[in-house]
Amino acid sequence: MSYLNDPRVLFAAERTLLAWNRTAIALMGFGFLVERFGLFLHVIMGHQAEPLHRGISLAIGVAFILLGVAMLVVSVDQFRRVVKTLGESEIPSGYWIHGAILTNLAVALLGLILAAYLLLL
Repeated sequence: MSYLNDPRVLFAAERTLLAWNRTAIALMGFGFLVERFGLFLHVIMGHQAEPLHRGISLAIGVAFILLGVAMLVVSVDQFRRVVKTLGESEIPSGYWIHGAILTNLAVALLGLILAAYLLLL
């Protein structure tokens, strides 16, 4: 249990969680870009009539997306562990601490949907 009795500890932990969120979103965006760039190269080379083989760009892109999803889940776990150590005086009354958690989990779910979409497309 923390004995700082300062709500700034909670807000610092929440900012850290949201920084991990931004990093994970950037990784997932980069993964999508890598996957689509492979598709772009396939079309530019004139292989429109063949079945679509995206190969390594698909694998790398989906790997980046899944890395972002894993970061989101791990950061939520870390945030929840930090919040458990806080005392009542460190959490402002009426403050809803689950907003950032739900944001990360929603983005993780959307990342999984994106990875499934790219794999099944």
